[in-house]
Amino acid sequence: MKKWLGGIVLMLGLMPALAQAASPWTEEKTYSDKVAGKLQFGLTNLMLGWTAVIAESEQAADEKKNVVAAAGKGLVYFVADTVGGVLHTVTAPIPQIDIPLPENGVST
Repeated sequence: MKKWLGGIVLMLGLMPALAQAASPWTEEKTYSDKVAGKLQFGLTNLMLGWTAVIAESEQAADEKKNVVAAAGKGLVYFVADTVGGVLHTVTAPIPQIDIPLPENGVST
């Protein structure tokens, strides 16, 4: 349990370093639009975070780069997107809290 919790804390510490920009839902105007956008963003990343491994691998293969290294990067993004999705979903009623995700999370 302590190792698992330590891993989450480590990922949360790395997430700002991996992040590039604020989450897309932060551009909404009203409170209700921000909450709805944050909830949708969180659920999308929670449910589809695993696709980062496939997306990064395919992109590396298309660009003729190291697929194994890209899969490792995708694995890090998978964990970050999934944990970030949980955090966005739980904190959806508080749109002032933004947890930026690598490459703005899962592309839909």
